[in-house]
Amino acid sequence: MDLFAADDDAMQPIPVEDGELRFLQQLKLPYPNAELMRRLQEDIAWRVETIIVFGKEQAQPRLSAWYGEASYTYSGKTFHPLPFTPLLLEIKAAVEAASGCRFNSVLLNYYRDERDSMGFHSDDEPELGRNPAIASFSLGATRRFILKHKQRPLDLKLDLTDGSLLLMAGALQHYWRHGINKSSRAHGPRINLTFRLVQ
Repeated sequence: MDLFAADDDAMQPIPVEDGELRFLQQLKLPYPNAELMRRLQEDIAWRVETIIVFGKEQAQPRLSAWYGEASYTYSGKTFHPLPFTPLLLEIKAAVEAASGCRFNSVLLNYYRDERDSMGFHSDDEPELGRNPAIASFSLGATRRFILKHKQRPLDLKLDLTDGSLLLMAGALQHYWRHGINKSSRAHGPRINLTFRLVQ
């Protein structure tokens, strides 16, 4: 969806039932997107994580890293944070200013090419609170973000472009699952930073 003008400075609401979505085409930071992408590729302690799916351990189809102030448990595994880097603190401040939300942790995912993906899930872990706000900042190749309603035949597809910021809030995690599929078309690398407040 190309809903908004690229020069719009305010996050804009995306109509959605049973939750809240807001979108900003370009997060303002004092660096070009390509420089941010390069620095994150080089400086983040990327890992291939394994998670438990249907009782079996398997490697996630992407690289990831957890930074911040609190540990986080999902898919049967606890992730202990590395301390925020100066660059991550700068990005966090910009995300907080744009979204009006406070965050203390960030999960980074590095999609190396079209074969990397994110399975459908809800960010509904107890340590995120009842109605968590999660801000998703994207760099690099555009990938299609898909939301599927848990109880009704509804879905929503958003193209997350280079420099864009998506905020998921309200009851969204109770009613929707989201993910990014593998693609049959070639895609370059993409880095996504999902900021959250772990309680």
